[in-house]
Amino acid sequence: MFFWSILQVVVHFSAFWCVPSIVMNPFFQELASTYEDVLFLTLDVDEVKEIASKMEIKAMPTFLLLSGGTPMDKIVGANPDEIRKRIDHFVNSTHSYKSV
Repeated sequence: MFFWSILQVVVHFSAFWCVPSIVMNPFFQELASTYEDVLFLTLDVDEVKEIASKMEIKAMPTFLLLSGGTPMDKIVGANPDEIRKRIDHFVNSTHSYKSV
């Protein structure tokens, strides 16, 4: 069982050779500072091929949002405004379930 099965997790699937992925790194670090209750991970698809394949990662950057180990949303591409909006929605909607 993965340790993230009880957490909210945002995974940035990237590659060292993918310029849009590299450009998104500072933005992703900013998000990690903003949402301190969420675990933010960056995974290089070349180093975790099995996981990338299982999660059907076909392009970089891809951002996968998981709650309790279940994929809740997938964002493909380097669009900071869309990423921030969807992570904000993800965090707020899953927090409302936790408070019950």
